[in-house]
Amino acid sequence: MTDTKRPEADAEVPAAAGGNGATGRRGTGTSRSRGAARSILPPIVMGFLVVGFWYFVSYGLLDAERRFLLRPPHQVVQVGFLEWDNFSEMLSGLWNSTKIALIGLVISIILGFILATIMSQAKIAERAFFPYLVMLQAIPILAIIPLIQFWWGSGDPIWDYPVINVLNSRVIVCVIISIFPIIVNTLFGLQSADRGMHDLFTLHHANRFTRLRKLMYPAAMPAIFAGLRISAGLSVIGAIVGDFFLGRGEVGIGQLLRKYANNLQGEELLAAVILSSALGVAVFLFFEWLERATIGKWHDTDHTI
Repeated sequence: MTDTKRPEADAEVPAAAGGNGATGRRGTGTSRSRGAARSILPPIVMGFLVVGFWYFVSYGLLDAERRFLLRPPHQVVQVGFLEWDNFSEMLSGLWNSTKIALIGLVISIILGFILATIMSQAKIAERAFFPYLVMLQAIPILAIIPLIQFWWGSGDPIWDYPVINVLNSRVIVCVIISIFPIIVNTLFGLQSADRGMHDLFTLHHANRFTRLRKLMYPAAMPAIFAGLRISAGLSVIGAIVGDFFLGRGEVGIGQLLRKYANNLQGEELLAAVILSSALGVAVFLFFEWLERATIGKWHDTDHTI
């Protein structure tokens, strides 16, 4: 009797296991759906709240005579985005500012990596450079724009290449604004490599280059990408600020912002502000995607709260 019951009991085990597997798969799909909802719904809800508050200010707090101070959203969309003449002008200005921001960001990345690497290898270099880097970050950029314009010009490039123009005043403004986070985060990452791993490399008589390539830079990658995300947004700000105050050369989004503000073109002004913000968000998301693609397999890159 006992022997005849064992196969039946054993036969029930796979079925139960299969049931648990199906339940597990359903649970995983449900958890992913909930995670996606938690990631997508909060910004959507917040966007509706911002638009609602925008309408409230436009129609509830401002009378008709002062509504030019904050045009309602549907007028901004209609005039700024749906009228092709206005929208094409903004796209052209946005592209010119994007080129300046990208050139400045590339120069900041190169200089930042070089300075951070030098400071990580010699404490005396860190003590020599770091106070002046802090001073450079603390200087109000508007106070030195006249000097930048005097030395670097306002529109014509110093070096002219077939595809890009580099080292004009707007690029210099981008570099000054965006270089500090790259240096600080890269230096912090290089100095945060595990001390035990340093001892292991010393035991194997590894030289400085090998230590940098195989230990310090891999350990610094999360901090480096954090600095890149910050500096990418700052380079966009630098391009717009430089274009706004220098006001020469190729017309960028900063010059359009000044023109719209001077002419009290509220719809175009707000549309240009939205496009500028979208550019900053786009470069931030690009570096976040690049971080996930580069180090996401071995480092937790989830920045959500």
